[in-house]
Formats: sequence, C-alpha cells, structure tokens
Amino acid sequence: MEETKLVLGTAQLGMEYGINNRLGLPSLNQALDTLLSAYQNNIRYFDTANSYGRAEEVLGNFIAKFKYKDIKVISKLRPDALGKNNSKEDLYQAVKKEIVISLKNLKSEQLNGYLLHEPKYMYNQAVVAALKRCKKEGLIKNWGVSIYEASDALFAAQKARADYIQIPYNIFDQRLDHNAFFKLTKKNGIRVFARSAFLQGLFFMDIDKLPSHLKEAKSYLLKFEQIVTKYHIGKAEAALLFVYLNNNIDHVIIGVDSKAQLLQNINILNKKIEFDQCRQELVKSFPQIDKTIIFPSLWKKG
Repeated sequence: MEETKLVLGTAQLGMEYGINNRLGLPSLNQALDTLLSAYQNNIRYFDTANSYGRAEEVLGNFIAKFKYKDIKVISKLRPDALGKNNSKEDLYQAVKKEIVISLKNLKSEQLNGYLLHEPKYMYNQAVVAALKRCKKEGLIKNWGVSIYEASDALFAAQKARADYIQIPYNIFDQRLDHNAFFKLTKKNGIRVFARSAFLQGLFFMDIDKLPSHLKEAKSYLLKFEQIVTKYHIGKAEAALLFVYLNNNIDHVIIGVDSKAQLLQNINILNKKIEFDQCRQELVKSFPQIDKTIIFPSLWKKG
C-alpha cells in the first residue's frame, strides 16, 4: 500500500475539540490505539502543537513505545511564545526554546515540520531567520505557517517561501481556488496541508438543532444535504473526498474523536466511490461564503 495523503491531527487527543465532539477526551490507551491504527493504515504524518493540551506528550509516548523510524511530526509555535522579544538573537532563542520543549514532549531529535501558528510572525524577518537557523541546525526539517486569510496564504507562497503551508479548505471554504495560491505553491515547490475538511463537525450537525450563533449556516447546510442526497453520497464521504481529490493539495489533516472514526474515514478513501459530478456541483454551489461561517474562531457563542 502506498502512503496516504492523510495526516492525523492530534488536537482531539490532547483536549476536547470540535463543535460536534460528543466523546470528550480519550484515555491515554485509547489515544495510543488510535495512533497505532493510523500508522498501520499508512498514515505517516502527524500534526500537533504544544498548545493542544497534552497532545504532544501523548504522541511522544507513542513514538517512544513503538519506535517507528518513519513517523513525520509537525508541530507549531505557541501563539504567545515570542512575547515582547525584539532583537534577532532574542527571537532566535525564544523560537529554539519552544522547539526544544516540543522535541522533549515528543521524545524526538528532529521535527519534520514546525509551523508558525500566528501568520503575523512570518512578516517578521527575524522570526523567519530564527526558523531557518533551527532548520540549518537540524532541529527541524521544514518550516512553515498555518494561515487563515487568503492574503497570508499568498504571502507565504510568494514572498516568505515557506516549506509547508497549512490552509483551511473544505466545501464551504474554496477561497484559495480563486486566486494564484496553488499556482504559486506548485511553482515554488511548497507542500500544502489542508485542514478543516469537516469544518470542526459543522457538516454533520442536525440542521434543526443548530445553536443560535450558527443559524446563518442553515441554508448552506440544507443545500449541501440536498446535493449529497441527490448523488447518494454520505456527508462524511463528500466532505473528505472534496478535499482529498484536489490535486493541488498534498496532505489532508483530519482529526478524530476515536479509532472507529479514523477507520470510517480511511474506509471512505478505500471505497473509491464515483464523486466527479457531485464535486462539480459542490464547487458551483458554494463559491464564496461569509467568514462568520467558515472561520470557527468567529463563531459567536450564544
């Protein structure tokens, strides 16, 4: 079996995460079992962050227990890690300190990738220089950034020339298909990691039970349901395949609440269902949706 494009996101293994998460935080044994199942199904990339509760430590326990040599871990700089450091050397020391903490948590000697969790830092040349210095020293193999805004994605691809760029991309969020982003990443040899395929579970919520702060999403969810029903495709299948089958995307990050959920997602890809016509209609139906729906950080809790 060839290596899958899937990346296992570990936020749910370290903290309660996702609007539709009903299972809560898994036990350590449950988390280790999920990680092992991911590896056994050819997932080699694991996405984590020091800000994801205990996620790095859980992944570190897995790495230490099974000693697989081909695991590729991507972690992220804590949003508030740099504080008020201003000098180039101070910023380097702050970045390096955070990387070393993550490496210790992960029981590893090198990270495959290390991303800026806050895109604003990629505009600071001293911060980027610090990451490149850590790369040269062998602490990280690739540096990158996790973005939210299309303008940041374009800067990361064209100006910053990050090795890795992590983007939000899903049926409701097709913004980057409508600018030069993917053309730039191909041209500059940048790996693209897509997250939010399921929009934190919004696609699966009972439309009649949407919280008041998400009522604006109802009409879109109804349209989504009508389309996938028309093609006899499940919601999870449509949401995952929409991202996975985009040839401009190198890796697709999925988070799961359990091993069973992970295996359900893997089974979707193994079934190889006919999806072209459904995908074309989904592309045409949701070209541009307001950020208050596609940005979970803007979901007002009410």
